[in-house]
Amino acid sequence: MSDDALKDINQFLTFTLGKEIFALDIGTVREVLELTSITKIPRTPEFMRGVINLRGHAVPVVDMRLKLGMSKGADTVDTCIIIVEIEFDGEFTVMGALVDSVREVFEMMPDTIEPAPKMGAAINAEYIKGMGRQNDQFIIIIDINKIFSAEELAIAKEMAGLGGNNVEQPPVEEAAAPASA
Repeated sequence: MSDDALKDINQFLTFTLGKEIFALDIGTVREVLELTSITKIPRTPEFMRGVINLRGHAVPVVDMRLKLGMSKGADTVDTCIIIVEIEFDGEFTVMGALVDSVREVFEMMPDTIEPAPKMGAAINAEYIKGMGRQNDQFIIIIDINKIFSAEELAIAKEMAGLGGNNVEQPPVEEAAAPASA
């Protein structure tokens, strides 16, 4: 295969939500974590599951089933959190995407990716990059940079800030003690 042909191969991380297979561009994925303790933040949208502590940083976690309008699923041994980096208006936000299971990194040539189907005005498909195939199954390729609104990303940043105050900074008593000594 020539170098030019290799450049045209797209790599995607495939994951499941229910019986459907979805994919994210591997370039947006930082890492995959086993399900860990998620702290719920009050008064946030239902699809915002809460925050996790990722190496001292609070990272908001989104339940992808709820975000995509599916029914809430039970957490299992296969449930994972995909840590993604989302770009919106030149700013980057790190978030966790809660999924039923992670499958594999899958390579697809651009000419094998079909455009997103037109579903009518009732379904917003602007976050679907396209449809791929693996054997007899369709893979829905998601554009993670288009799935969240500006308001939702602002909530995520606020959640990270709220969690960050508890995770990154020392308690007030410890910080004030050296000044009074």
